[in-house]
Amino acid sequence: MRKKLGTLTENATEDDLLVDLTFHDVPATLLTEFAQKIVRPYYHGNLNQALKDLIEKALTEQQLLQNHIIKL
Repeated sequence: MRKKLGTLTENATEDDLLVDLTFHDVPATLLTEFAQKIVRPYYHGNLNQALKDLIEKALTEQQLLQNHIIKL
């Protein structure tokens, strides 16, 4: 899903834009456990990719849920 952004440049899409992300009030133990159980073994320590995949999977699940509810 690559939306064109007319306000920036003609060839720019949302996927071309990078955003710095800061988390507040997240327990260190939760981040540590996520890093140890998910990031290290499955992403070879690449936290950025792990978070991207987590966000994409959550959005996909939400879309599937909404599609299922609409059909009912």
